[in-house]
Amino acid sequence: MQFELKPISKAAVGEALEKAKRYRLLNEPSLAESICLDILEVEPENQWALVTLLLAITDQFGHGAAAVRARELLPRLKSSYEQCYYAGIIWERSAHAQLRKGAPTGSFSAHDAFIQAMGCYEKAIDRQPPGNDDAILRWNTCARILMRNPNLRPKPDEAYEPVMGE
Repeated sequence: MQFELKPISKAAVGEALEKAKRYRLLNEPSLAESICLDILEVEPENQWALVTLLLAITDQFGHGAAAVRARELLPRLKSSYEQCYYAGIIWERSAHAQLRKGAPTGSFSAHDAFIQAMGCYEKAIDRQPPGNDDAILRWNTCARILMRNPNLRPKPDEAYEPVMGE
C-alpha cells in the first residue's frame, strides 16, 4: 500500500526535532525515525535531524533495523569528527545488540564490533573539538566492557583491523 506523505512546514522543523528527541527518550525510536524523515524532506542537510535519525535507527538494532541503514547516513554528516564518532556509535550499539541476541557466536561478533567501535573512536579523538571528550568516554566504555568480560574475545586465529564504515 502506498500513501503520498504530507510534508511538514519549515517553520515546524524545530518543534518536530524536539518531538523526535522526546520519542527517543520515551523508547519510541520508530516514531523518532519517522519525524526525522519528515524533517529531512524539507531540510535535507539538517545535521541534528541526521544525527537523531541515525541514533533512532541504532536504538532499533536487534529489533529489525540493520546497521547498514545507519551507516548510509554517515557521509551526509559534514564534520569528519562526527562521521568517525557516529561510526563508532553504530559499531558499539551493534555489539550490544549481538550480546542481547545470545547467539552462540555472539561473543565473537560483539568483540569484533567493540574493537571496530574503538578504532572509530580513536579516529574521532584525533579530530575532536576542544573540550569535547565524548569519543574518549565511549572508547573507555568499550575497553572496560572488553576487560570485564573475558568471554568477549576474537574468533580463534583471527586478527582484527579496525575499519570505520564497514
